[in-house]
Amino acid sequence: MKQVHDRINDMRGNLITVTAEGVTLGELARIDKRDGQSTYASLLRFDGDLATLQVFGGSRGLSTGDKVTFLKHQIEATYSHALLGRRLSGTGVPIDGGPEILGEKVAIGQPSFNPVKRIIPREMVRTNIPMIDVFNCLVKSQKIPIFSVAGEPYNQLLMRIANQTDADVVVIGGMGLTFADYQAFIDNAEESGSLQKSVMFIHRATDPAVECMLAPDMALACAEKFAIEGKNVLVLLTDMTAFADAIKEISITMDQIPSNRGYPGSLYSDLASRYEKAVDIADSGSITIISVTTMPGDDVTHPVPDNTGYITEGQFYLHGGYIDPFGSLSRLKQQVIGKVTREDHGDLANCLIRLYADSKKARERESMGFRLSRWDEKLLGYSTLFEEKLMNLEVNITLEEALDTGWQLLSECFQRHETGIKQKLVDKYWPG
Repeated sequence: MKQVHDRINDMRGNLITVTAEGVTLGELARIDKRDGQSTYASLLRFDGDLATLQVFGGSRGLSTGDKVTFLKHQIEATYSHALLGRRLSGTGVPIDGGPEILGEKVAIGQPSFNPVKRIIPREMVRTNIPMIDVFNCLVKSQKIPIFSVAGEPYNQLLMRIANQTDADVVVIGGMGLTFADYQAFIDNAEESGSLQKSVMFIHRATDPAVECMLAPDMALACAEKFAIEGKNVLVLLTDMTAFADAIKEISITMDQIPSNRGYPGSLYSDLASRYEKAVDIADSGSITIISVTTMPGDDVTHPVPDNTGYITEGQFYLHGGYIDPFGSLSRLKQQVIGKVTREDHGDLANCLIRLYADSKKARERESMGFRLSRWDEKLLGYSTLFEEKLMNLEVNITLEEALDTGWQLLSECFQRHETGIKQKLVDKYWPG
């Protein structure tokens, strides 16, 4: 039986406190205002008979005399194929002017998928971005963040991946987006023709913090339902630092004892419970998660990227408009390189990166005024071509074309014997 309470004891920020018994964590409550309108809240904590709830739309307009009704179920997302092509808020309410979504109610924040039903990922997700496909392959069911700083084109990178992926469904969870960023995702999906296979759960910077916490849960709950139906789903989350900041804001309002830099001690679990939704399901679909984690002050030891690094399977570093080949790592790339890709993939990628690292040293010697050797001059020429033809994020070519480009760079700058690649591969793939 639903409990109805006609008095709110206390209000602080987006939190309210009522006296209630027999309620459960995460339980949804409806708040009926005196003006006839309603809003919803979720139970965050109870201490004896005092229950603390966070209000989705903020506590503005509430009064202590408003009625609070506990609904005996947790927050739910609505799952249906009608979600495709739609845009919704962090609470799952349509924000695109379209009709209400009708379908199956799915509880959010559920445990990750049964490990017994998981299989070892062995399929490559193609992006047509050489710095990913060649050097740090994205693998189906991988969870991997893009570490970057404010102002870098990380949202544009996510859009590129969304446009060119062969996934059946793309689910976008936007957190703390400006209006320009939000509109860019819409325009990109419409122009690329990917809108009809995309679902967006958007929290804008002006929306309440609680909706920022709900957006990834809504996105992942629906992604899991698509995957169970046999769909390969790509989930794009931006920005997980905004998500962590929303958690910090709520915890401070609740007077919780802060941990590192004001974040709650639960930060690791809060992040892991979302990332662990990535899965390749036996005899069914998959969920691949790519997120953005902005690093305040470009500090990789900041609590959010620091905790993220322990959870995820590598990272892409986006600095200066490039994916940094030295800071980036895909821990699952060995599952596909040379196994589902061309035989020369591994040796060529290692050679290209080794020579680029040597070119950095040559550039340092040049900047310090040292006399350059003929080998240094070759490295500098190679460095320029490498950045132009492979590192540039505007380059849009398939993996095979990128590998051929790599061989072409080597042939333009070096002799066959200078590369250190196996002779049988050189004989087979060296241009001309």
